[in-house]
Amino acid sequence: MASSAKLPLSLGLTYPETLAEGMETVVQLWQADLDEASVLLKGQVSGPAWNDASLAWLLTTHSTGDESAYGSRVGEADVTRFRATIDLFAQMDNRFGGQHARKALIQYLATDGVRLLRGQVTDKTKRCLFSAVSEATLLSAWMSYDSGLHSLAQRYFIQALGLAQAANDRLLAGSILDAMSHQATFVGRYREAANLAKVARQGTAGVAPPTLTAHFHVMEARALARLNDSAACDRALAEAVREFERRNPDDDPEWIRYFDDAELAAEFGHCFRDLGRPAGASQYAAQCLGTGNDGTYLRSDFFATMVLADAHLGAGEAEQACRVVLDALRLGEQLSSARCASYLREFAVRLAPAGTSAALKDFHEEAAQFALWQQVAAAQ
Repeated sequence: MASSAKLPLSLGLTYPETLAEGMETVVQLWQADLDEASVLLKGQVSGPAWNDASLAWLLTTHSTGDESAYGSRVGEADVTRFRATIDLFAQMDNRFGGQHARKALIQYLATDGVRLLRGQVTDKTKRCLFSAVSEATLLSAWMSYDSGLHSLAQRYFIQALGLAQAANDRLLAGSILDAMSHQATFVGRYREAANLAKVARQGTAGVAPPTLTAHFHVMEARALARLNDSAACDRALAEAVREFERRNPDDDPEWIRYFDDAELAAEFGHCFRDLGRPAGASQYAAQCLGTGNDGTYLRSDFFATMVLADAHLGAGEAEQACRVVLDALRLGEQLSSARCASYLREFAVRLAPAGTSAALKDFHEEAAQFALWQQVAAAQ
């Protein structure tokens, strides 16, 4: 194991050529993350790394038999317990934000995840194991992304992709590329984001269920909306609807079943906001929020509420926008998420030209009572 001071800058940024390489790389990443290696926590994302990884995935096939096993025997029961534990971390991520339990997840992976990867596994169990560890590494990526640790998140995404390929899990791999596209849009790499969504669709053509294909189209649309390519965005959204209307949730992998009518409406809301269509953005955001979410996806509710606020602001309704933001801030009291703070920063920038009416002054005074708004104010 390399010490934090000696870690290569490229650790985790290269798609693994062999399963053994991928296993060792992800183990090193977990440990370096726990050691708070600055190269991981302070680095920037790499555009070429996304492109190289997606191309390598399209062209490379891993064997599940080239790893060296020297630990204790690992069976299906071990994998089941591992999955159940990861599911608990995923629930905490959705409800409380990625920063809440991210380090605890990495600690768990650096112990039990390593034990499973280095254990003796039957051929019957191998694919289940690699798929489970890939999903766990994907969750590591999402939680790191939500924590604002974008270079680290990118590395986890790439290694999760390699593990999904080792599991021969084409659908999971496509979902990982889809997640990479989401991050790329967030950090302003819109062309790369659109391309990653296209690769996900291309690499799963003929095997992906309509729900998953619809999400690929939506991720491409999100990137195109940020590029202000309204015609291409509208086409991508139309394709998403066409696929979504064909879906049968019973045929979907468990991890994509969250993508329902409310989630689709939320994605439309984001796209319409970014295209400067406040009426449509308001309609879809309100549709998303009107489904009676039970709080399981609290962070998603926060994002949709912020899109609704942005839509009101885009329509010239600054005071109504501020009232909606206060609703978002109340939701945000339970969340520990750098992405949530980013949504608020964008809103604050858009709000600035609205002036300093008495109502806006009252808003700033009330918003200042919330921790998330305090973060935004401190950064300005």
